Amino acid sequence: MGKTFYITTPIYYVNARPHIGHAYTTIACDTIARRHRMLGDDTWFLTGTDEHGQKIERAAQAAGKTPQQFTDEISAQFRALWDRMGLTYDDFIRTTSPRHQHGVQALWRKIRDNGYIYKGTYTGQYCVSDELYVDAEPGAPCPDCGRITETVHEENYYFKLSAFQDQLIRLYTEQPDFIRPETRRNEVLSFVRSGLRDLSISRSTFSWGIPVPDDPKHVVYVWLDALANYITALGYGSRDTAKYDKYWPADVHMIGKEIVRFHCVYWPAFLLAAGLPLPRGITAHGWLLFEESKMSKSRGNIARAETIVDVLGTDALRYFLLREVVFGQDGSFSFDALVQRYNSDLANGLGNLASRTLTMIGRYFKGEVPYPSHAAHSAADDVIANAAKKVIADYGQLFDQYQFSRALEMAWGLVAAVDKYIVENEPWSLGEKQDENSRARLATVLYTSAEALRIVTALAHPVIPDATAKIWAQLGLGDIGKFDLKQLQWGQLRLGTKLGEVQAVFPRTDKSAVVRMQKMEEQNGAAGVAPVEPSEARPMPASAASSSVPAKPAAVIPDGKISIDDFAKVELRVAQVKTAERVKGADKLLRLEVDLGSEVRQLVAGIAEAYAPETLIGRKVVIVANLAPRKLRGLESNGMIVAASPEGGKPVLASFLEDVPLGTRLK
Repeated sequence: MGKTFYITTPIYYVNARPHIGHAYTTIACDTIARRHRMLGDDTWFLTGTDEHGQKIERAAQAAGKTPQQFTDEISAQFRALWDRMGLTYDDFIRTTSPRHQHGVQALWRKIRDNGYIYKGTYTGQYCVSDELYVDAEPGAPCPDCGRITETVHEENYYFKLSAFQDQLIRLYTEQPDFIRPETRRNEVLSFVRSGLRDLSISRSTFSWGIPVPDDPKHVVYVWLDALANYITALGYGSRDTAKYDKYWPADVHMIGKEIVRFHCVYWPAFLLAAGLPLPRGITAHGWLLFEESKMSKSRGNIARAETIVDVLGTDALRYFLLREVVFGQDGSFSFDALVQRYNSDLANGLGNLASRTLTMIGRYFKGEVPYPSHAAHSAADDVIANAAKKVIADYGQLFDQYQFSRALEMAWGLVAAVDKYIVENEPWSLGEKQDENSRARLATVLYTSAEALRIVTALAHPVIPDATAKIWAQLGLGDIGKFDLKQLQWGQLRLGTKLGEVQAVFPRTDKSAVVRMQKMEEQNGAAGVAPVEPSEARPMPASAASSSVPAKPAAVIPDGKISIDDFAKVELRVAQVKTAERVKGADKLLRLEVDLGSEVRQLVAGIAEAYAPETLIGRKVVIVANLAPRKLRGLESNGMIVAASPEGGKPVLASFLEDVPLGTRLK
């Protein structure tokens, strides 16, 4: 066993049943955990549910249930869905469990005894939906969710958050990878530099929470309660701290961008106050949008993971979310895009490669991996071998940086290369011939194709575990779970290996799959999505996708005009061109790689008639950063470059007179 590795999801707030926003984060963590296990690391993967707070108490009362009954039902739905999807979490923590309560109270005592808690009173605004203290006037809306805040006056315990301002700033500057991506780190750094106030960490006007030690009329503020799960699940505060001693600090807390402040400011401050080690890193991803708008119960556009699993299977959802969405950015989900990606990459891509390669080995070599011939070797074979070696070398590095989309794009580039290799070498024609040279060439082509298939299958296993386990078995390699990914290299497919039974792993589907999923969601919506109001910016990543402001009457916009809300949807950012080259066969297109400061993206732009590629290197440009990816001439373009295009004239790029940092948003 290698090093230890500890990864966590946020714990999901039980105000609504799970949907693909919750699944997105959990699938990402599951994929990372699976890869680390394949690398031989002693891995611990934690998820769970957050079940306390004033909002839950009110919702339970409205539903005619006790808070415990209410939370038991919703928490069970999360766990049941994760089990159905085969997610490999090692522990599922509930904040209503005795082990968690004991750990939270131990953490409170430690912080208190170290002198960082004092009693006071709070008078001000509170957002019940977000369980968030708000610096605003009475009757003002919450700055995060837009709902009207409530005026609260109550006795509280305070945490000396202000005492940690300088330490936190040093943390962010000395350890820049503590918060990723860089945009979130800058956001947090700006917030802390603006000044930290002491934080109220108890409530005394309701009872649904963990009692404060030695003062049971108070309950612990839900954010201190919830954040502590990362250590209470390991046994902190109990007699058995073996897991805590082994796995803490966490290697990564995976969260949605809407809860960055709580995880990157409050959580490290609590740990510093208690004298405990800090997590090694916190990674925030973007929102998952449905049909280009945030998911929300009030809009009726929440998609359930169960619907997709029923129609296309778990692997389809896993692959789509990690391939289609650039991790760290907002991403789009639609049933049409899901089916298109399923057919192009899974059915026609990996599935077709596996089926045609293994079927031909069965037909021409009695189901045994053939011996490649040195005499029949060609340069085309080396092209595939070298491409596979490069994928092995680069894929893991991209994955470790959570650049899932780029890693999968690279792996599927190998799939496409092998498909082209097969078409050009026509093994079906070679198989019709009986001469020795044709048989030798046939054996070489099919061995090369099968070995490339093995490479992709091993690398993709953490992402699409069900299908890759089947392909691995069809290759005659047994249980893929026993494969040591660190040892992966070209040429390991043993000659003469007997294949297993060959079956399709990704049957092609059509538009009817979209219709079926839409109908299932319509029927689901008719039954009601959740027993409580829309969710909020609690520990529920990708579901800030599910955070929504109560509907307002639509504003009347003059003809040809757009609202400020429409304009705000367009994310314009500063980027610098790092690479530029012409697209083969397209007179107007250039392929660009642009640096946004926190990432490098590929764009395809129709500016080749106006700009020579070499003149663009180093130039700062403006791009639309939140466009859904699209393909042009087989190349994926992740955004659009901004240019003025006079009628009948050549495009002119938008630019700057002053120096502007990369990634800066235009407003």
